[in-house]
Amino acid sequence: MTENTPQRRRGRQLPTAEQLRIWRDFIETAEALRSELTSRLQSESSLSPGDYAVLLALSEAEGARMRSSELAAGIGWERSRLSHHLGRMERRALIRREECAADNRGAEVVLTPTGAEAFRGATVPHLRAVRELFVDALTPDQLAAAGEVAATLSAHLGSSRKP
Repeated sequence: MTENTPQRRRGRQLPTAEQLRIWRDFIETAEALRSELTSRLQSESSLSPGDYAVLLALSEAEGARMRSSELAAGIGWERSRLSHHLGRMERRALIRREECAADNRGAEVVLTPTGAEAFRGATVPHLRAVRELFVDALTPDQLAAAGEVAATLSAHLGSSRKP
């Protein structure tokens, strides 16, 4: 194992002070970034990040519709959380829920014209904010490294959830 290779330790060894400093910097910066993006999204479009995630998934779905169970899985939410959120979005006419034609047990979530317009109006300002706050703050090498870190953590979390 080299100095730069992550050690695969078993047991209960705690992180070092330096590792904890890096962890806190990572978490605090990610939260500050998320907070600023949320604030801008809401002020520029009146959409929450949850609204945006739902509208994005529906805009990419065939026929701008998805079964609610697939939508929940796609955006990583519990079905009960999604159901409550969809109720709020439905009252604002961003989506509507319909019985699934192929299976009466399920419901489909459908993007409405109002929802599609809200999503289109939010997308460019949101992507500009992502560019300004994240992409432009990093060099190309740092951006590539951030992508590698995210992919590694995602793979690790995926493998740690398996029995």
